[in-house]
Amino acid sequence: MKINLALRMLAISAVLLAFTSCSKSNDYKTSSRGTGWSITGKDGGFKANTDYQEQETGPGLIFVEGGTFTMGKVQDDVMHDWNNSPNQQHVQSFYIDETEVTNVMYLEYLDWLKKVFPPEEDNYKNIYKGALPDTLVWRNRLGFNETMTENYLRHPAYANYPVVGVNWLQAVEFSDWRSNRVNELILEQEGYSARGARNDVTAESTFDTETYLNAPSLTYGGSDSLARGGRASEARMKRNDSTNIFIQRKDGLLLPKYRLPTEAEWEYAALGLSELRSYNVYRGRKKYPWDGSYTRSDSRITRGDHLANFKQADGDYGGIAGWSDDNADITAEVKSYEPNDFGLYDMAGNVGEWVADVYRPIVDDEFNDFNYYRGNVYTKNAIGEDGTVKIVTVDSIIYDTLANGSVVPRNLPGEILQVPINDEETYLRTQFSKSDNRNYRDGDRRSTRYFEESFEDGEDEEPTDGQSMYNAPKHAIAVDSATGEFDRQFDESSQRTSLINDEVRVYKGGSWRDRAYWLDPAQRRFLPQGMATDDIGFRCAMSRVGSKSRSPKTAR
Repeated sequence: MKINLALRMLAISAVLLAFTSCSKSNDYKTSSRGTGWSITGKDGGFKANTDYQEQETGPGLIFVEGGTFTMGKVQDDVMHDWNNSPNQQHVQSFYIDETEVTNVMYLEYLDWLKKVFPPEEDNYKNIYKGALPDTLVWRNRLGFNETMTENYLRHPAYANYPVVGVNWLQAVEFSDWRSNRVNELILEQEGYSARGARNDVTAESTFDTETYLNAPSLTYGGSDSLARGGRASEARMKRNDSTNIFIQRKDGLLLPKYRLPTEAEWEYAALGLSELRSYNVYRGRKKYPWDGSYTRSDSRITRGDHLANFKQADGDYGGIAGWSDDNADITAEVKSYEPNDFGLYDMAGNVGEWVADVYRPIVDDEFNDFNYYRGNVYTKNAIGEDGTVKIVTVDSIIYDTLANGSVVPRNLPGEILQVPINDEETYLRTQFSKSDNRNYRDGDRRSTRYFEESFEDGEDEEPTDGQSMYNAPKHAIAVDSATGEFDRQFDESSQRTSLINDEVRVYKGGSWRDRAYWLDPAQRRFLPQGMATDDIGFRCAMSRVGSKSRSPKTAR
């Protein structure tokens, strides 16, 4: 009897102790650790999102846990470029597309542009035209490729093949468009914007994520019925919760931007080193995205099969009939080959892929070895005289003319106008001093061999052609305001010694046109950002916010 009573008392004590401990551990969810005040938002007080778990994975993306790796290669450079010397880098966790962006994905983008910005209207014709892939990249003076020129982009037989003929600028614009469409759908599904709002937009009433977060009342052209016409917003208004009618960044609902991966991110993801580690060190280095030093499978079932789509020899793009080496002669349908250890497809071969970085022959790891990226151009939201952000309208679209004569919009209607940062942001900063940092420590005036004799410390002007480290050709193109015709003027200087400037971008990964040498993820090449080819595509990435990993880890 006494034993039973003791057991009951012990059980009750354990329950009370657990309840008390649980209550104490959950105190931070209802009250501030700093002030002790409530952070539930009751009675108009401060409200924090204490139920946030972690970032949702966006459509098409794969999570890549960041870490340390050796960027660049560790063997002789047979091309004598010496542009990928090995250096130790750390990459934060991020997300990246499982496959390259396909033709059908890009056609969805073109269809949206055509509906919202009808190309038959003069004010919009260059928006749709500027986004079209260059299908003429397939033509060859001594080759019959008209079938691809006419069919590759739009024929359903190529729907799930990687899109090509897209330049770097077009890839960036696609990424921005994708960000907005994904977040627009999230707001509608969660009941904050009106049901079907994304299908009712016009050129004057488009949705932009940054506009929604910074000036939500200006979203959808200022239409309240669309921007806050969902059931969740209506419920908040009925509760007189007027301060939370719109989703804010602190709610953690909207996803970060889709963007091009940096070179370091792309190379890290391509190597897929997750299975090549022993505790906290790597056991070796991989030459390709797959294990081993060869391009053929050593599996018993698939032994001898190629592991990527590339050019095997002169005139050999896919083996002989009936005994194909890689089952493709041009590009191949995505997911035709096995993924790497991260679950990513075609990180070698098929098509080369644009990355975000401006090209320079060196990676300056002495200055930075964390999230390395060359290409930062810092901007800020333009503010009008009334103190609100300036929104691009249909009458204020600015178009840029590229070196090849293409006309592309700088911003689309509905976006916030961006301007370079100034002294307000740079004063007494130690980590940056100007807006454009693309040629920092390599190509800027302090990098030139003429710096000491030509410049005095403190001057801000850039070096002239004769003093600059890189003196790439400068082609000029002018537009006749009366006729609209282009006057293309080629650089005829015989003193040019480089093709490198601030408008050339890195592409990685090798392609169906390349030999196996280029399949190494460390290989890097460059092309002007306004040019396109039949063997370069792209995939998108997204930054990870919050924890490095998706599951807790302990040191071992």
